[in-house]
Amino acid sequence: MIFDEFSFKSLIRPVVDFPKPGVIFRDITPLFQSPKALRLVMDSFVQRYIDSDFTHVGAMDARGFLIGSIIAYELNKPLVLFRKQGKLPGEVVRHEYALEYGTDVIEIQADAIDAGDRVVVLDDLLATGGTMSATVDLLRRQGAEVPGVACIIELTFLGGRKRLDCPVETLIAYDD
Repeated sequence: MIFDEFSFKSLIRPVVDFPKPGVIFRDITPLFQSPKALRLVMDSFVQRYIDSDFTHVGAMDARGFLIGSIIAYELNKPLVLFRKQGKLPGEVVRHEYALEYGTDVIEIQADAIDAGDRVVVLDDLLATGGTMSATVDLLRRQGAEVPGVACIIELTFLGGRKRLDCPVETLIAYDD
C-alpha cells in the first residue's frame, strides 16, 4: 500500500469557525474511523522511524496521544506524555513559553526521561509551532536530544516548521 496525501485529505474534515471565528479546524477523527487509513498513516510513521536511533516516543496532549501510543507500541519504545499545566500527577518538569497574547505551560513527569535520551515527538498537527518548539526546549533542558518531530498535518502557511531546529516530518500539508 502506498500513502497518497491527496486521498487522505478527503478524510480530514474541515470545521469552519472552530474553535473561534475565522479558523478552519482540521479534524482527524474521520481518518481514525477508517481502519485502512489509520493503518496506512501509522505504518508511514513506523517505516520512517523503524531504523532510527531514538529511545522514546513523545506524544502531545491530546490527539498526539493516539498517534504516539500506536507508534510506541509498534516500535517497542517507552511513551512520554506532554500535557498542559496541572494535568499530570506527581512531580513534573514544566516549561513556560510565550504565545501571541500571554503564556502557556507544557509539562512532563519528572522521571519520564533521563539526560542522553533521544525522543521523537509526535502530534496530529503542526501549526505555528509554538507548543512543539516549547516541547523540544523542555526536552533539551532535561538533557535529552530530539532527533525529530512528526505530525499528520502541517499548516504550512503558519510557518511552524521554521520555529523548529530539528527534522520535521509531516504527511499532509495545507497551504491555506
